[in-house]
Amino acid sequence: MQPVTKARLQIHFCVLLWGFTAILGKLITLPATALVGWRMLLVGGSLLLTPRVWRGLRAMPMKLRLAYAGIGVLVSLHWLTFYAAIKLANASVGATCIALGPAFLAFVEPWIARRRFDPRELLMAIAVIPGVAMVAGGVPAHMRIGIAVGVVSALFVALFGSLNKRMVHHGDPLTVTCIELGTGALFLALLAPWLPHAGPAFPVPNLHDAVLLLILAFGCTLLPFSLVLVALRHVSAFAMQMITNLEPVYAIVLAMLLLGEQRQLDGWFYAGVVVILAAVFAHPWLHRNEQAPVQAELLGTAESHNLD
Repeated sequence: MQPVTKARLQIHFCVLLWGFTAILGKLITLPATALVGWRMLLVGGSLLLTPRVWRGLRAMPMKLRLAYAGIGVLVSLHWLTFYAAIKLANASVGATCIALGPAFLAFVEPWIARRRFDPRELLMAIAVIPGVAMVAGGVPAHMRIGIAVGVVSALFVALFGSLNKRMVHHGDPLTVTCIELGTGALFLALLAPWLPHAGPAFPVPNLHDAVLLLILAFGCTLLPFSLVLVALRHVSAFAMQMITNLEPVYAIVLAMLLLGEQRQLDGWFYAGVVVILAAVFAHPWLHRNEQAPVQAELLGTAESHNLD
């Protein structure tokens, strides 16, 4: 098998694993705060066991560590709102809302990167609005609060994604991921007592939840992270983004097959999904001749992994 073909298949497999994060979020019975707290603690703690991370930590200035720690707080808020959206609605709704990340990025990244707004990105952001309206009209009324929370989660994706991209060259990806997830776990431990009905950040899970948490942390986070770091040597930024944009598609199909969520949603929801994904897939086409080399800045810290 040619290296490029093998790399693309690896990335598709990783995106499929990322698609399972929404399914696992629905199946795990813990509240969103505890689910995210355990996920971040397990991944961040396991990374601390690697000599590469300790070497990266020793070489990194304190000011840079604090900057990545601040981004880690945003990552924790993204995951918290993402899984809260799934708990309040369902996995399909949560995955669809995350697809709005590139639309928010059109406004957020110029502000953070101090560059001019690109009219093409603005058009893409406007194009998703009818899709969001159709998605909202295609879900039961009690799920619409989940859509609102999911939209906030997509905004956090754009915020920490833009900051990570601005700082990507300053640290080793594994070290950065460890700092961000470790800080996120600590932040959630401090935040949990102030959230209504959240309970403790790290309650002892039952056997069912413990097994699913291990799958989420290691099978759907660390494993794809490692595989993509290898695959990135052989694919372009355009190919990477086109494949990772399939994540909501995988998540929605898995939700239909495993959770039967199509019975909760009507045709307007799926029509809205098509509109949103059409705009998202148009984005890399508009920039296919000007993309920078692929970076690994988001691969360990989001369900939406390669926003450009």
